[in-house]
Amino acid sequence: MTDIDQAKQAVRERVWRRLIDGGGAPADSYGKIPGFYGTEGTAEQLAGLDEWRRATTVKANPDWAQLPVRARALKDGKRVYMAVPRMASPQPFYLLDPENLTLPPEEAAEKKGAAQVARRVGVEEVEPIDIVVCGSVAVNRSGARIGKGAGYSDLEVALLIEAGLVTENTVIVAPVHELQVIEDDIPETEHDFSVDYIVTPGEVIPCPNRRRPRGLVWGDLTPEKIAAIPVLAQRRPS
Repeated sequence: MTDIDQAKQAVRERVWRRLIDGGGAPADSYGKIPGFYGTEGTAEQLAGLDEWRRATTVKANPDWAQLPVRARALKDGKRVYMAVPRMASPQPFYLLDPENLTLPPEEAAEKKGAAQVARRVGVEEVEPIDIVVCGSVAVNRSGARIGKGAGYSDLEVALLIEAGLVTENTVIVAPVHELQVIEDDIPETEHDFSVDYIVTPGEVIPCPNRRRPRGLVWGDLTPEKIAAIPVLAQRRPS
């Protein structure tokens, strides 16, 4: 583990404890993208943004904390690309199309529901993304964020940037509990991206320091990680 990895983990540990001890999330949220209390409020706050109203496509992670946002997107007529858990498929995204759902939006937006009714699509089938919704453990007001450490959000965004589907016009948002918003610096590496808005149950916080990678940073990926993710194994430079 590098010094930056250790520093990131220290931030995660501190925020998980702060969130749980502060009553912001259940005790079993430790070690995960927290399923914080007030997730429905983040969906309402996000729906108030002009960028949300204009959006037709949303890419979201599959964590429970972002379920209300995924369901709201479907109710608002937006196509949702939801990452297949652990990107464990050559087609690493579920496409949830509100015009073709056979389940209510709240059920279709769940992991189990998406697996039943959504079509799996490869990167080449994805439409340009208007909004990226990323699960986070901690964020600061400059827009730096940390996930739980598995790196899937970074990989998903990097893949879509390389494909020209996440662009300068794409807005990245982090729905979190207010206790996950910290004042500390968050260490960043070449593959990290920042968020344009932090969305809590009570407010929307614009973030000034946009940071995006140019694409996949192969030097940061172990052979084991590449082998475990089919879409990476297919694209690995020779």
